[in-house]
Amino acid sequence: MSKGKKVAIWIFGVLVCLGVVAGIFVPRRHSRPVVLRGAVTVWDPDTRKQLHIADAQITEANGFAGGPATSDPMGLFTLKLQTPIRRGHPIALLIRHPSYQPLQLQDVASDKLYVVRLKPVATQREELPASEMIAVDNVRVRYTSKAVRVINVGSAVKAFQVENAGNIACEGKPPCSPDGKWKATIGSASLDAGPGNEFRNARASCIAGPCPFAKIEHDGFTEGGQKINVFVRNWSDTVTFLMEAEVVRSMVGPIDHESYPVIFGRELNFTLPASAEGVNIEADINGETIVFPLGPALFLSWAECGARLNKDPTKVYRCELKPKYRFR
Repeated sequence: MSKGKKVAIWIFGVLVCLGVVAGIFVPRRHSRPVVLRGAVTVWDPDTRKQLHIADAQITEANGFAGGPATSDPMGLFTLKLQTPIRRGHPIALLIRHPSYQPLQLQDVASDKLYVVRLKPVATQREELPASEMIAVDNVRVRYTSKAVRVINVGSAVKAFQVENAGNIACEGKPPCSPDGKWKATIGSASLDAGPGNEFRNARASCIAGPCPFAKIEHDGFTEGGQKINVFVRNWSDTVTFLMEAEVVRSMVGPIDHESYPVIFGRELNFTLPASAEGVNIEADINGETIVFPLGPALFLSWAECGARLNKDPTKVYRCELKPKYRFR
């Protein structure tokens, strides 16, 4: 074999090896399955009425998905395509729901967000003249929630004296005046609000005697609590202090709330905190104010209602008027 042929074979072998190594270490694109994410809503030219649709079934018409996906209460769906499908590949999404017209969406596989809007199934509903429909007006939502309430149950007052004789040298025998010159006396007083009670807005003041020569040595009352106290240093003649406070008790009880729903077309929407209890809807029906307990079944004689929980967690309510009713 000639020298030229040997060199050519050697070069060819090196190139083959480099190709194998490159195939090992160069990352393969599109090796991971493509996951489609989107939301299903109601089709309506008014974006405020494009409500989310739960329990819609989403499939890939060409069989590229392993199985169907179902939209959650917020209308969200996640559809995993099979591995051979790469981004940019044509797909056909088929969306079905019993209450809406089916829709086939022609698109390509990508990381974008797919928003699907379904039109409601046309129903034969006899439209009554407005004059023959029952008017619903002035809708309010009432509910209660438990909260800690502070109730004032009384007050407490105590006068006390700190006896001392002024102008007596301390001579290094405490207690003394702040400058160490005069003999002083430490006096104190305390109050007990009783079990289950506590003091609020407590204060202590000098009301009689040479008050400029007395000061509060220890404040055991400002922060309140069941028991409070005060210590006073007096380095002159006898002074009188007054100690006062409000007595309160904390109790857990219901608090009434009222809110107003938002109305779009024939639907009303409102949200309530997770702690809401005893939900009622109050409305004027043909001019007469009536209270409707919503209850766990969410039953209203004039509307169909549904609810879902947010992650907050708050609760979102949506009610649609029945055919014979209209919002004024």
